Amino acid sequence: MGKLTSGLYNRLVIVIPYAWLLLFFLAPFFIVFRISMSTTAIAMPPYEPVFSFADGWAGLLSKIGEFSFDNYTYLTDDPLYFNAYVSSVVIAAISTLLTLLIAYPIAYGMAQAPRGLRPTLVMLVILPFWTSFLIRVYAWIAILKPEGLFNQLLLSLHLIDAPLIILNTNTAVYIGIVYSYLPFMVLPLYSALEKMDGTLIEAAQDLGCPPITAFWRVTFPLSIPGVVAGCMLVFIPAVGEFVIPDLLGGSQTLMIGKTLWNEFNSNRDWPVSSAVATILLLILVIPIVFFQNVQAKAEERGK
Repeated sequence: MGKLTSGLYNRLVIVIPYAWLLLFFLAPFFIVFRISMSTTAIAMPPYEPVFSFADGWAGLLSKIGEFSFDNYTYLTDDPLYFNAYVSSVVIAAISTLLTLLIAYPIAYGMAQAPRGLRPTLVMLVILPFWTSFLIRVYAWIAILKPEGLFNQLLLSLHLIDAPLIILNTNTAVYIGIVYSYLPFMVLPLYSALEKMDGTLIEAAQDLGCPPITAFWRVTFPLSIPGVVAGCMLVFIPAVGEFVIPDLLGGSQTLMIGKTLWNEFNSNRDWPVSSAVATILLLILVIPIVFFQNVQAKAEERGK
């Protein structure tokens, strides 16, 4: 009886994540893909489905030959979408790199702090999550605008003669993304660095290795799983970010999240918007697969 209960429990533990994935990822993705194969119509909702489950499986199979990829072809004809994809990837990549450069010293300092102080430092890192994300982005508008706090500080210190134009530029987008996603980079790095055996550094220094060389040859390689995890946690949501480029970047900032918003709400072209979202999802799957391969190789090396 105990073995039967244990077997059922193990199966339940496996089934729950797959059920969650099916319900909240695969099902919505299928709905979006279904809309992307539809045609635009003046109706509510504003598309005409190519196939419907109301016709049963026989009707569904008969419609397979009518599937059209015109919406995906349209994305290749209009350079707006290609430029939006490229711009989103570039902005996300630069933001991820800047976040890593800022987060690594923070995580390293947290890992080297006394053990009794580390929980407090972790709490301070996640403290911004206690405030609404939208409010925090709006706060940066007050800081970065020409008459904002940042320019007023520089003017009072006589470092500049005229206010800097930061708001409604890509620089403001970088600042917003780095600030908003910094905890997502710090926490995986701290987790990797905190588990590192400090005697390895001591052994390297005893063998005559300078501190900087010991860091690059011992500390950093051991923290690579945290680096990869943090980069994925920042890069993936940053690619599809909408709020930050819309509020801080202005009309000149081109990102795929803003393009999706305009297609869905302004142009009311749901099929094309769904095609854009499907391509975006496929783009984001690439770093996820890369991360899983890195994790698998790291586990093999650990064994």
